[in-house]
Amino acid sequence: MSLSELRADLKQGGTPYRAKICQRFFKTGKGEYGEGDIFLGLTVPEQRSIAKNYQNLPLADVLKLLHSKIHEERFTALVLMVNLYKKGDDKLKKQIYEAYLANSEWINNWDLVDTSTPQIVGDYLFNFGDVKVLDKLAKSDLLWDRRIAMLATYTFIRNRDFKPTLKIAKQLLGDKHDLIHKAVGWMLREVGKKDIKVLKEFLDDHSSRMPRTALRYAIEKLPRGERDGYLTKSQITNGK
Repeated sequence: MSLSELRADLKQGGTPYRAKICQRFFKTGKGEYGEGDIFLGLTVPEQRSIAKNYQNLPLADVLKLLHSKIHEERFTALVLMVNLYKKGDDKLKKQIYEAYLANSEWINNWDLVDTSTPQIVGDYLFNFGDVKVLDKLAKSDLLWDRRIAMLATYTFIRNRDFKPTLKIAKQLLGDKHDLIHKAVGWMLREVGKKDIKVLKEFLDDHSSRMPRTALRYAIEKLPRGERDGYLTKSQITNGK
């Protein structure tokens, strides 16, 4: 099965109606984070189903697909990269990890990051790499690098190693973008699911200066009284 056949299958599966919905949902308007992104109009299950027929597509072709202007082609490329990574030996895993970070400008929406970063960047750093890479990503001017830094720590959370998450979350507390606020709050909430004490210690130290969205995401699973307490503390500190 060839790259051209894969592209044809994706194009055939799209619908103009769903494409318009996606363009609104993924903020493709002027000045929005997904400005200019093009959609065919496929659901995620449809894309994953098509990808199953192209498991043997070479990495070079997958990277060509990743460089597409079409959102679903980039999404499908990342699904294939994740599958190649899972099946690959250590050499291939390293190659895919390095290619992923070298092409992060094409992993340029939250769904693209979220569906692939923990499985590739997170897994590689947990098993083989140097977590200092996350510091560099968190300081990047590219929004998607910063989200990658935060989402990569999900793999560490699942293995009950919370240090990378807490460190990167702290680094990103001053970030101005809502997508980073959501990512920080989400990962902190996942820490809380594993160890509520660790989450509360972080909140006790930093909740007063957390962006409102990040705080709300982080405390979502806490009892209402505790949620209200953290929100009140944040309001007082910020003069609201």
